[in-house]
Amino acid sequence: MPKITKAVFPVAGFGTRFLPATKAMPKELLPIIDKPIVQFAVEEAIDAGITELIFVTGRNKRAVGDHFDTNLELENQLLSKGKPELRDMVRNIVPQGVSCIFVRQPEPLGLGHAVLCAAPAVGNEPFAVLLADDLMHGPILPTSSLVEAFTKAGHAILSVSEVEPQDVSKYGILKGGTQDENGLIHVKGLVEKPKQEDAPSNMASFGRYVFTSEVFDILRNLKPGAGGEIQLADAIDLLASQGKVSAILNPSTRYDCGDKFGYLTAIVDFALRDPAYSARLVHYLAGRIDGDGHTKENR
Repeated sequence: MPKITKAVFPVAGFGTRFLPATKAMPKELLPIIDKPIVQFAVEEAIDAGITELIFVTGRNKRAVGDHFDTNLELENQLLSKGKPELRDMVRNIVPQGVSCIFVRQPEPLGLGHAVLCAAPAVGNEPFAVLLADDLMHGPILPTSSLVEAFTKAGHAILSVSEVEPQDVSKYGILKGGTQDENGLIHVKGLVEKPKQEDAPSNMASFGRYVFTSEVFDILRNLKPGAGGEIQLADAIDLLASQGKVSAILNPSTRYDCGDKFGYLTAIVDFALRDPAYSARLVHYLAGRIDGDGHTKENR
């Protein structure tokens, strides 16, 4: 089975839910304390053995490339001020042996179209897709699990989790499937954002995938779906109808950083895990909440 060394990061969206913050700054660079959201996804991919990072960007996303590019002026300034540890941190955002490729999506024609824009850089190899909005945390992250599962399945793999019935309309929902001895769920289809009463299950696909290059042929011939866009979920549904899609349970905690509350909970949880902030944050929050669980008025 070919080794997966390439990952695609669709980062061309406008981030309208976070305006005005994203008017000039890409939403993928919104920080979780001091690290941009997209950097977490990149580190996850690198930990899974990915060595080629393919970013599908838009017209106003130059800052994403700048973040992962070398900044010799900043490095020299940090070194001259006696801050070699900060210089090393900045220099190693992209480790040696890992390369970045930037591809422009000329029009916002959907997630499927964004993935298709990466086809010339991917070629005929299997590849991962990571949506930075889905921030993952845990000892085992989904991209590593997907890469491992691909060696057993040899076809497309999705990362999935159960969601509350009232939330099925937010996600791509799996049509029923059976689980084999390897933990692979054989997917019969995928329905994009169904109504609660129409959902075939409450098992949702999140922003981590592995595909073979045959998905590009499907995307090239796919008619626009919901919203008049080329939907990745429609391509997955077609592959699944051919018996070429499996899923594995997401082994990590997921934060929906495309949603304001999900983004806020990620910041709070990451701060609570950090010894530099946890004690002070707990003390602060305790002082802001009264005995009945209500927020105290500012004094």
